[in-house]
Amino acid sequence: MRHAFTLSAAQGLHFEHLGLQSDRTKLLTKGWELLSISTITSGSPFTVYSGIQQTGAEQLARTGRTRLGYRTYRAPAVQPGRAKIILGGGEQCKSLSIPIGIAGGTGPNSGRFGTLGRNTFRGPAYYDFDFALVKTTPIGHRESGLERADLQFRAELFNLFNIVNMGLPANIIEGTGFGMISKTAGTSRQIQFSLKLIY
Repeated sequence: MRHAFTLSAAQGLHFEHLGLQSDRTKLLTKGWELLSISTITSGSPFTVYSGIQQTGAEQLARTGRTRLGYRTYRAPAVQPGRAKIILGGGEQCKSLSIPIGIAGGTGPNSGRFGTLGRNTFRGPAYYDFDFALVKTTPIGHRESGLERADLQFRAELFNLFNIVNMGLPANIIEGTGFGMISKTAGTSRQIQFSLKLIY
């Protein structure tokens, strides 16, 4: 990933100092803490494949596919003998043109070596904001004045703003739904509560 930003923060929430409070009220307002982890990254890189063996050479050992040869193409017009393909949408929309109708060929850019570099395209950016609200309450005291135990309540919120992070598009031209994004990255908003006894 070209850019990645992560911020971790822990902040004590001193509600017990707000106004005049009784001892019972302070028992409820004391010991709160806010924790957060925020992550923002640019899109993950990916490679486009033709899905067929183009020339009998440059075969990739793991996938059995070859790299697709084309040049990036942003002009609205389509050159003769080329097909235009749109990847993605919005600001991250990219278009490319590939040769078609080559003599002796059976697919896009057939009969020629691929020239596309690895990880040429990038998918959508990723945003994640996780927060936790923690309340620690002491339970009883020893003769020495030390606490016997702490009861800790936690409310944890993952992807607090419920941001939909899109996954990578289908990257095989001869495959189903080429250029379409059919999955998400990460999870939807999730909230969980827990109680922990520390002694």
